Amino acid sequence: MCSKKVFNSAPLPFMGQKRRFIKDFKEALAQFDEVDVIVDLFGGSGLLSHVAKHERPDARVIYNDFDCFCERVANVETTNEILARIRVLLKDTAQDKKVPEPLRSKVLEAIKEYDAKGYVDYLTLGSSLLFSGKWVNSYEGLAKHTMYNCVKQLDYCVDGYLDGLEIVHKDYKELFAEYKDNKRVLFLIDPPYLSTEVGAYKCYWKLRDYLDVLNCLRDTNYIYFTSEKSQVIELCKWIRENPDLKDPFENAEMRVQNNKISYCAGFADIMLVKQNGCKLVS
Repeated sequence: MCSKKVFNSAPLPFMGQKRRFIKDFKEALAQFDEVDVIVDLFGGSGLLSHVAKHERPDARVIYNDFDCFCERVANVETTNEILARIRVLLKDTAQDKKVPEPLRSKVLEAIKEYDAKGYVDYLTLGSSLLFSGKWVNSYEGLAKHTMYNCVKQLDYCVDGYLDGLEIVHKDYKELFAEYKDNKRVLFLIDPPYLSTEVGAYKCYWKLRDYLDVLNCLRDTNYIYFTSEKSQVIELCKWIRENPDLKDPFENAEMRVQNNKISYCAGFADIMLVKQNGCKLVS
């Protein structure tokens, strides 16, 4: 058992959690006195929901756990058990150093035993065995990588982390539709980064997906997170300054050339052609 009551970071590894924003987030929450329901549309690790419930224990806090983080929390005992076995196997391997054979194979064998029995939290195990920044969500993914001894020396503690939260697993649009007309609702909106697909996320977000989220900001109470890399703030400012612009690509002819970088990566170049407002005939 651990004594930690309030978490200022997620208790299990998760990409993109907002731990650096906690102080600002608490100050922002304090502005919404009239709110009695808080809906975390992109719940991720649940950190924002956890903090919101602690700061506003009187409010309903709905945590949209689209990434099934709660399943990882529920299986933390097994995760700690696996890591304890790995620590024994790697006791003579220096911290942060490459795991040599045959130790690497023995680690994989131990993990495979648990995989055959049921659930294994590969995201958490990967953070202890892979080079920083690498994420995997399957045995096959883990087995492909070089291993390093980055194993956490203490057990993970999740006690009380999800207490008091109403946990749902829904498309954010469906959840938003349920509460959008309630003026006493605060929406927490922290969508995935634009054009990213990494081991911790289940989906790939294109520009349209990212812009669709802006519909949730219309006439609602919200706390919204973005990155300067998305340039969404600059885009919205440009649209505001050019309100009369229609789609300049409407009826344009599109031609695409697919380019291959490697066997698993590529990109498309696009040519658009339009003359005198009319679509050209090929």
